[in-house]
Amino acid sequence: MTTFDEILEEAGNFGRCQKRIFALLCMVSLPFSGVYVGIVFQGFTPEHWCRDSVVSQIRQSCGWNLMDARKITVPLVNTSGVLVHSQCEQYDLDWNNTGLTCDNPESDLTDAHRSKAPMTSCKEGWEYDYEGRQSFVTEFDLVCNDAWVVDMYQATLNVGFLVGSITFGYLADRFGRKRSFLMSNLLNGVAGILVAVAPNYISMLVFRTIFGFAVKGGWMSVYVLITELVGVEYRRMVGVLLQMFFSVGILILTLIAYLITDWRWLQVTFAVPYFIFLTYFWLIPESPRWLLSQNNSTKAKEIIEAIAKENKKTLYKNIETLRDDNAQTSTASFLDLVRTPNMRKHTFILMFNWFTSAIVYQGLIMRVGIAGGNVYIDFLISGLVEFPAAFLILFTIDRIGRRLPFATANIVAGVSCFITAMIPDSHFWVKTVVACIGRLGITMAFEMVVFVNTELYPTFVRNLGVSVCSTLCDIGGIVAPFLLYRLATIWLELPLIIFGAIACIAGGLVLLLPETRGVRLPETIDDIEFPNRHKENHPKSQQLTNLLPTDMTTNKEATIV
Repeated sequence: MTTFDEILEEAGNFGRCQKRIFALLCMVSLPFSGVYVGIVFQGFTPEHWCRDSVVSQIRQSCGWNLMDARKITVPLVNTSGVLVHSQCEQYDLDWNNTGLTCDNPESDLTDAHRSKAPMTSCKEGWEYDYEGRQSFVTEFDLVCNDAWVVDMYQATLNVGFLVGSITFGYLADRFGRKRSFLMSNLLNGVAGILVAVAPNYISMLVFRTIFGFAVKGGWMSVYVLITELVGVEYRRMVGVLLQMFFSVGILILTLIAYLITDWRWLQVTFAVPYFIFLTYFWLIPESPRWLLSQNNSTKAKEIIEAIAKENKKTLYKNIETLRDDNAQTSTASFLDLVRTPNMRKHTFILMFNWFTSAIVYQGLIMRVGIAGGNVYIDFLISGLVEFPAAFLILFTIDRIGRRLPFATANIVAGVSCFITAMIPDSHFWVKTVVACIGRLGITMAFEMVVFVNTELYPTFVRNLGVSVCSTLCDIGGIVAPFLLYRLATIWLELPLIIFGAIACIAGGLVLLLPETRGVRLPETIDDIEFPNRHKENHPKSQQLTNLLPTDMTTNKEATIV
């Protein structure tokens, strides 16, 4: 019988047809980056302080700007040993009876008067130093006692990711990659628009969860579809490049967020592309591998012949006996992942690394919004450092191996977090450079955990192993905003200490995993438990051949999994 890979080699492993489809599918990564990390701009918390209607009247009559009024009328509080203007308390004074004048207000209200003045929590809302712009934080006044609610915006997205990954994984296997992708796009577009028009924060969170549910599952369908359409030797390349377009989306997001001043319209730019992607119904085919797995060989043959025609290739092998050589027949269970010592070790280490990568990656991105610098410049720089990660992976994994670069990337990220936390703010650019090195390290680690995961499980349980371990990615994403924003209220750099600790631990644990470079992929649990019995090394091409494309999940987003 003729295998699918043999026919695909004749039709073209990565010809004009696959390149066209790949270019179209790469576009899906662009809005996904906005969905994933758009909270930096949509949920930006600017400088704020209590609003007082009387003070506002005085400010207008005296011609003061917001900063002048804050300097005069807002109390100072000690935060981490530094005196700053209070964001959540105000003087409990009748400003009409204080004798405050426009000409010399500071002499009218001396430090002695201020020290004796009673204080109270904000009663009339807040003033924001965010003129001409609006985030959902400023619209819904999600500051002070309600600041923790902002964390839910990212947490609910990751809840959607978690459920959507499982659901759309089933839908893609049951109804096909193309159908599940199109279903997700329709749901993405509708849910994304509903987020943009949500009348209150509760409804926004509900729609945000639905948005996350669809967007992650759809992106995974894209990842699987393109890896199933190209030849063995191109799968890793298209996987890495597809993730690289996520980084391109981060750069585009910076420009769009700078030009669009309202978070609702910014949300619309994330949602509208998914309606455009519905046109892919006429532009991309279903996966022939999936059709073969569903015994629909007639349709699979039609697609293969169309690919060959567009690639200007001729099929010589007997296509009538076409079969998929990657089909699985064994049934796996969760107990297979933890029943034996080495399998159990691999599972727990990989779970921790998925969890760590999600927390540190999302945490470092979201930290840009609270670090105090220019959020647009800082976000752009942090996005640029993601690009070298892909090239470093491709350069090192076949020369050095998997384990050492994987462990080093985690440890570099962890140490960089520690150093960044200790550098004073006065050394801004030094602090920025070290933080970027940390971002590079965790990006590299996040991308490496994907294929390392696939190489450490035997064939019959590989798909289940990747699915189970990668759920910790979404759980980490749920934890990340609470860990970052709540600990930052205690000390801005405290989250970096936590990130550094878990990243270094993750790197150390990776060193306990076996090296898989040049080693044939395991077929049974015995291959994992007794590796010395199977020392025969197969060529790299055969190792790649054995990788099921449906096992090749992704970090970004999902993550992205």
